[in-house]
Amino acid sequence: MPDSAQEQAIRFDENGLVPCVVQDSRTGEVLTLAYMNAGALRLTLDTREVHFWSRSRQELWRKGETSGNTLALDELRVDCDDDALVALVTPAGPACHTGERSCFYRDAESGGTPDPAVHETLAALERTLAQRQTERPEGSYTVELLSDPERISEKVREEAEEVTRAALDESVERVAEEAADVLYHISVLLRSRDVPLADVLEVLDGRRR
Repeated sequence: MPDSAQEQAIRFDENGLVPCVVQDSRTGEVLTLAYMNAGALRLTLDTREVHFWSRSRQELWRKGETSGNTLALDELRVDCDDDALVALVTPAGPACHTGERSCFYRDAESGGTPDPAVHETLAALERTLAQRQTERPEGSYTVELLSDPERISEKVREEAEEVTRAALDESVERVAEEAADVLYHISVLLRSRDVPLADVLEVLDGRRR
């Protein structure tokens, strides 16, 4: 397969490398940062699995070749200066060698675990709901709902009515609070049917095209 014109335009640095940010294509979460040379870039595009150049080992490697935590390529984007890449991927497991989902799991100032950024909130909620469904901790409201599908449906209808009432004559803060209740209960409903939030977003995305 010949190199594309865009591929030929990539500006590798003096070491023949270009940085590549890896982002979960379904949640938007940044997973890791590594480097590609021309060979890794070509293998990534040919196999649709992310490959990098190891600066420490001085060799090509397929992400997850030993752990099984591969990164399936959905889309590869290049920045305006042609000197940085973003790989949108579907991860097969944790992206970090520590077992963390993302390599960026520490706050640079405190060293602790950062709270999810706003754009990560729904993805974090979805994982929490899956954990509740599996572990079923005592006293969990989520577990109560997951154990009673009819109640989930009733709560979605109830919360939808409350947000529409708030939108008519209450403050914007109240609208936001009621909308958050709707999003939570819809997320529980989706979890109860094993429907990933990303599937819903794909349907929504398809409607704008």
